[in-house]
Amino acid sequence: QVQLVESGGGLVQTGGSLRLSCAASGRTFSSSGMGWFRQAPGKEREVVVSINWSGSSTTYADSVKGRFTISRDNAKNTVYLQMNSLKPEDTAVYYCAATSRYGTSPLPYDYNYWGQGTQVTVSS
Repeated sequence: QVQLVESGGGLVQTGGSLRLSCAASGRTFSSSGMGWFRQAPGKEREVVVSINWSGSSTTYADSVKGRFTISRDNAKNTVYLQMNSLKPEDTAVYYCAATSRYGTSPLPYDYNYWGQGTQVTVSS
Protein backbone atom coordinates (compact mmCIF):
# COMPACT_ATOMS: atom_id res chain seq x y z
CA GLN A 1 0.00 0.00 0.00
CA VAL A 2 1.27 3.47 -0.92
CA GLN A 3 -0.24 6.76 0.20
CA LEU A 4 0.62 9.94 -1.68
CA VAL A 5 0.24 13.53 -0.51
CA GLU A 6 0.90 16.43 -2.88
CA SER A 7 1.80 19.96 -1.83
CA GLY A 8 3.13 23.15 -3.36
CA GLY A 9 0.30 24.23 -5.61
CA GLY A 10 -1.00 27.77 -5.71
CA LEU A 11 -1.62 30.87 -7.77
CA VAL A 12 1.18 32.28 -9.89
CA GLN A 13 1.48 34.76 -12.74
CA THR A 14 2.42 33.81 -16.28
CA GLY A 15 6.14 33.14 -16.47
CA GLY A 16 6.37 32.26 -12.80
CA SER A 17 7.51 29.07 -11.12
CA LEU A 18 6.18 26.54 -8.65
CA ARG A 19 7.60 23.40 -7.13
CA LEU A 20 5.27 20.56 -6.35
CA SER A 21 6.16 17.83 -3.89
CA CYS A 22 4.66 14.39 -3.46
CA ALA A 23 5.39 12.62 -0.21
CA ALA A 24 4.87 8.87 -0.26
CA SER A 25 4.40 6.40 2.53
CA GLY A 26 4.96 2.71 2.06
CA ARG A 27 7.90 0.41 1.60
CA THR A 28 7.58 0.09 -2.17
CA PHE A 29 8.22 3.73 -3.12
CA SER A 30 11.86 3.25 -4.03
CA SER A 31 10.97 0.49 -6.48
CA SER A 32 8.00 2.26 -8.06
CA GLY A 33 7.76 4.34 -11.16
CA MET A 34 6.08 7.67 -10.44
CA GLY A 35 4.11 10.12 -12.52
CA TRP A 36 2.62 13.58 -12.44
CA PHE A 37 -0.71 14.04 -14.16
CA ARG A 38 -3.01 17.02 -14.49
CA GLN A 39 -6.65 17.62 -15.17
CA ALA A 40 -8.17 20.90 -16.23
CA PRO A 41 -11.91 21.59 -15.95
CA GLY A 42 -13.83 19.82 -18.69
CA LYS A 43 -10.77 17.95 -19.89
CA GLU A 44 -9.43 14.45 -19.46
CA ARG A 45 -6.58 13.68 -17.13
CA GLU A 46 -3.28 13.84 -18.99
CA VAL A 47 0.24 12.82 -18.19
CA VAL A 48 2.75 15.57 -17.49
CA VAL A 49 5.84 13.49 -16.82
CA SER A 50 6.86 10.11 -15.45
CA ILE A 51 10.05 8.87 -13.84
CA ASN A 52 11.40 5.38 -13.30
CA TRP A 53 12.24 3.85 -9.95
CA SER A 54 15.82 5.13 -9.83
CA GLY A 55 15.32 8.50 -11.46
CA SER A 56 17.53 7.58 -14.40
CA SER A 57 14.74 7.70 -16.97
CA THR A 58 12.06 10.32 -17.50
CA THR A 59 9.37 10.91 -20.11
CA TYR A 60 7.83 14.36 -20.57
CA ALA A 61 4.72 15.50 -22.39
CA ASP A 62 5.64 17.72 -25.32
CA SER A 63 3.71 20.61 -23.81
CA VAL A 64 6.04 20.85 -20.80
CA LYS A 65 9.42 19.84 -22.23
CA GLY A 66 12.09 22.36 -21.37
CA ARG A 67 9.91 24.01 -18.71
CA PHE A 68 9.16 21.27 -16.17
CA THR A 69 11.62 18.99 -14.38
CA ILE A 70 10.81 15.88 -12.38
CA SER A 71 13.11 14.46 -9.76
CA ARG A 72 12.90 12.02 -6.89
CA ASP A 73 14.64 11.44 -3.60
CA ASN A 74 14.15 7.82 -2.58
CA ALA A 75 15.75 8.43 0.79
CA LYS A 76 12.97 10.92 1.54
CA ASN A 77 10.22 9.02 -0.28
CA THR A 78 9.46 12.17 -2.24
CA VAL A 79 9.07 13.10 -5.88
CA TYR A 80 9.21 16.68 -7.08
CA LEU A 81 7.96 18.65 -10.04
CA GLN A 82 9.74 21.92 -10.74
CA MET A 83 7.59 24.03 -13.03
CA ASN A 84 9.11 27.09 -14.70
CA SER A 85 7.85 29.52 -17.32
CA LEU A 86 4.29 28.70 -16.39
CA LYS A 87 1.49 29.46 -18.82
CA PRO A 88 -2.27 29.89 -18.30
CA GLU A 89 -2.81 26.58 -20.09
CA ASP A 90 -0.89 24.86 -17.29
CA THR A 91 -3.77 25.63 -14.96
CA ALA A 92 -5.13 22.35 -13.61
CA VAL A 93 -5.29 20.05 -10.64
CA TYR A 94 -1.99 18.20 -10.51
CA TYR A 95 -1.90 14.61 -9.28
CA CYS A 96 0.97 12.45 -8.19
CA ALA A 97 0.67 8.74 -8.94
CA ALA A 98 2.63 5.55 -8.27
CA THR A 99 2.83 2.44 -10.39
CA SER A 100 3.96 -1.06 -9.51
CA ARG A 101 6.14 -0.95 -12.61
CA TYR A 102 9.82 -0.03 -12.35
CA GLY A 103 9.75 2.07 -15.49
CA THR A 104 7.94 5.08 -16.80
CA SER A 105 4.43 5.08 -18.23
CA PRO A 106 2.21 7.82 -19.69
CA LEU A 107 -0.96 5.78 -19.13
CA PRO A 108 -3.17 6.56 -16.12
CA TYR A 109 -4.41 2.97 -15.89
CA ASP A 110 -0.84 1.78 -15.24
CA TYR A 111 -0.88 3.62 -11.92
CA ASN A 112 -2.20 1.94 -8.81
CA TYR A 113 -2.08 4.79 -6.30
CA TRP A 114 -3.06 8.43 -6.58
CA GLY A 115 -2.78 11.49 -4.41
CA GLN A 116 -5.64 13.86 -3.73
CA GLY A 117 -4.33 16.52 -6.10
CA THR A 118 -3.12 20.09 -5.72
CA GLN A 119 -4.47 23.08 -7.61
CA VAL A 120 -2.16 25.09 -9.85
CA THR A 121 -3.56 28.32 -11.26
CA VAL A 122 -1.60 30.49 -13.66
CA SER A 123 -3.00 33.95 -14.22
CA SER A 124 -2.49 35.87 -17.45
